[in-house]
Amino acid sequence: MTIEDLQKLSVEDFTKLLDSRQRRAINRMGVDYKKLLEKVERAKKSGKVVKTQVREAVILPSWIGMQFSVHNGKEFKQVELRPEMLGHRLGEFFFSTKRVLHSAPGIRATRGSKFLAVK
Repeated sequence: MTIEDLQKLSVEDFTKLLDSRQRRAINRMGVDYKKLLEKVERAKKSGKVVKTQVREAVILPSWIGMQFSVHNGKEFKQVELRPEMLGHRLGEFFFSTKRVLHSAPGIRATRGSKFLAVK
């Protein structure tokens, strides 16, 4: 289907095209998800960026081309939604944890370091 065809579909019709996990999330639609949908409708009219912490929200066809700021646990990261993102979750595109880089152990960090001279 083309993007225009998908955007004309209702949410119920779009859910039939999704996997069961995404379909269940949309059908259950918690309070946070409903507030996000209202915020998206207001942002469409004004053209503003949608700022949200609802990382588990499934991307709908009506959101294509919009700008979202998604919270990753520390800060908000901005993303523009593209057609290939349909059916995925907002949080999938941002890591919530970063890679841990450890430095060398310090003095008294290990059992063997007790024999090292302290400068």
